[in-house]
Amino acid sequence: MSASEPAPAQPPAGLPALPVTFRPTRTRAVLLTTGVALVVVLSAIGLLLERLSPGEKLSFVFTGLLFFGVLALLSRPKVVADADGVTVVNLTTKRRLAWAEVLRVNLRPGDPWVYLDLSDGTSLAAMGIQPGIAKARAIDDARTLRALAEQHGTH
Repeated sequence: MSASEPAPAQPPAGLPALPVTFRPTRTRAVLLTTGVALVVVLSAIGLLLERLSPGEKLSFVFTGLLFFGVLALLSRPKVVADADGVTVVNLTTKRRLAWAEVLRVNLRPGDPWVYLDLSDGTSLAAMGIQPGIAKARAIDDARTLRALAEQHGTH
């Protein structure tokens, strides 16, 4: 870095350096591990049963792969915050938001995941922060995302 280049901005105390990704890692590990175990078990059962035709054996393998695909889809959610905004990846959708669009970050008791109140009057589920298995981590992540939104948004 030369003397004419500005020094990289340091994040305020307590906030992570951007970009930062929030995702339910324990839930993801459980889902993917279960998916792999299902593929292995169903494939082994299908291949070890001698009375099955090749098509029936293949159906066991296919069923295991189908279960794995569903569990992999369930493990997809994440929230990525960077200097320009937030990317919310849910099960089948991905949405990019500028910081100015995020008015509030909510995680109320009993909520299955974080909700973002948006400037257009709608709310967006951010499934990447969910208190399922790791409630304390989800609360910390929600607070961090709220602080980032307040720092970078229009507040």
